[in-house]
Amino acid sequence: MEGKSLNYTVLIEQDEDGIYIAKVPDIPGCYTQGKTVEQAMERVREAIQVCLEAEELEDVTGGAIGRF
Repeated sequence: MEGKSLNYTVLIEQDEDGIYIAKVPDIPGCYTQGKTVEQAMERVREAIQVCLEAEELEDVTGGAIGRF
């Protein structure tokens, strides 16, 4: 993924406990949380990378890994 610059929309909502939830609508299942907006944004950057790497792995393996 190094060298690539990708832009995704991130939606941030604060839940009833004051935790910030960051979601990436264009990547199903890609979300995280943080105690502050800044922490949620930092974590969502990591989550995006993990989600994209998982998608690449699924493409290579045909979805065989992790499915029983």
